[in-house]
Amino acid sequence: MRSLLLLLLAFTAWAQLTPERLLKSDAEPHNWTTYSGSYRGWRHSLLDQVNRTTVDKLKVAWVYQMPVTERIETTPLVVDGVMYLSEPPSNVVALDAATGRPYWRYRRSLPEKINVCCGQVNRGVAVVGDRVFIGTVDAHLVALHAKTGAVLWDVPVAEAKNGYSLTGAPLIVKDMVITGVAGGEYGIRGFLDAYDLKTGQRRWRFWTIPEPGQPGSQTWSGDAWKHGGGPTWVTGAYDPEQNLIIWGVGNPSPDWNGDVRPGDNLYSDSAIALDADTGKLKWHYQFVPHDVHDWDAVQVPVLVDGEWQGKPRKLVYWAHRGGFFYVLDRTTGEFLLGKAFATQTWNAGFTAQGRPIRKPNIDPSPEGTYLWPGVQGATNWYSPSYSPQTGLFYLTAWENKGLYRKGDAEYIPGNRFIGSVPEIDLPEEPGWGAIRALNPKTGERVWEHKMHTKPWSGVLTTAGKVLFGSTGGWISREKIAMESYFFALDAENGKELWRINLGGTMASNPMTYSVNGKQMIVMPAGSGIFAFSLP
Repeated sequence: MRSLLLLLLAFTAWAQLTPERLLKSDAEPHNWTTYSGSYRGWRHSLLDQVNRTTVDKLKVAWVYQMPVTERIETTPLVVDGVMYLSEPPSNVVALDAATGRPYWRYRRSLPEKINVCCGQVNRGVAVVGDRVFIGTVDAHLVALHAKTGAVLWDVPVAEAKNGYSLTGAPLIVKDMVITGVAGGEYGIRGFLDAYDLKTGQRRWRFWTIPEPGQPGSQTWSGDAWKHGGGPTWVTGAYDPEQNLIIWGVGNPSPDWNGDVRPGDNLYSDSAIALDADTGKLKWHYQFVPHDVHDWDAVQVPVLVDGEWQGKPRKLVYWAHRGGFFYVLDRTTGEFLLGKAFATQTWNAGFTAQGRPIRKPNIDPSPEGTYLWPGVQGATNWYSPSYSPQTGLFYLTAWENKGLYRKGDAEYIPGNRFIGSVPEIDLPEEPGWGAIRALNPKTGERVWEHKMHTKPWSGVLTTAGKVLFGSTGGWISREKIAMESYFFALDAENGKELWRINLGGTMASNPMTYSVNGKQMIVMPAGSGIFAFSLP
């Protein structure tokens, strides 16, 4: 009874996270209030209790084990001592951020059959006021009561039977919850939605694949737009000063056979900037016109106000799956820089307008075409980080070659619409991974932390000038290998400062917060959430 009373008292004392507080996330670094830590997408914390001189003393503070078999890809949120996180496939848990003790758990009831591409996973929740929001693999958006987990509203976003699902963390913007959609391997027609926080009523929808008569529709032929792909499955960023939502759009469908969809196929593989109030397109930049290699542009946009060629400018930093680091103007979408950060053999350069110049003979073929990077890309959805202290941009990078095959592509609702399957991991050349630090003003590499295997998780930097990351692994027909190290590097030079073997797959992003005067570092691994602190 006493324990229950203490829990109730704790809930009563909770302060509500308001939209105004979300705008000023730097003022409360003890919390982690959005998927990327702030609207800017930096995944950087101002906490410095754990720093270069203390990080080697980190110890496990608590572990929360999930009753799941799918990969854990969630980034937990922390608001005033309470942690909210998603469990795969579409569950939500509230924990005591100091001890890992559960407060409540929401379990989603799902249909027997779910059409998802790459596992029934979920990357996180959004929190504001008395509400927690979760997107589900059966394509619903659900609002839960933050103190009890009770369902406040549940709205269908799309038809799950046709391959739609919601796997990304929503984003709160003003009095709206913004959500993208997955399903690019099922021939969906992608979109980005905004819903009213209180009622769940949809405010606006931006279709990432335009219909005839809409701007960009000329880049499609016939009826290909009806199932043209363009998913929006990773959380974007928000620029409150310009009232712009900046989000990444995934691959066109079918993935590896472009014969049935001639043209550039806008707005697939693009960065899009939308007016937050109306969902109207303000600008776009397409990284790969007419993509036939599945190089989604669903990476987290990093928004920085900085100097560019001697003048102050609002910038977007973007490390794309195709192997290039880009700098765009955040106001206009103008292309400013494209620099390879990994081995690539598809692009001979850029036009003055920033259009990539494709090399010949790089398309998938029936017999198979070898190309760098492989289908998983030179990076993927794993979050990058930007540190204002070092001025460096950090990312998880892959060095890997792919064998791309082209096959028949017939659209059947609810079936995969991909046009063959490439070799993801070549037995003779499994590839390797690294954490890389780039000078964002030039795109040049400053340092590299090389790994034997390819990591599947993102990075975090802190004011203690520490970068946290993890190792990865590969699975192929002939070889299974897995490293399970969570580690800390010196953010200035990449020197390893600390590591621990967590014994499980890491396919998420580290985050940090502070509770009761202690900075905590969190990393999901295996089926658990591991929290570390100093003794």
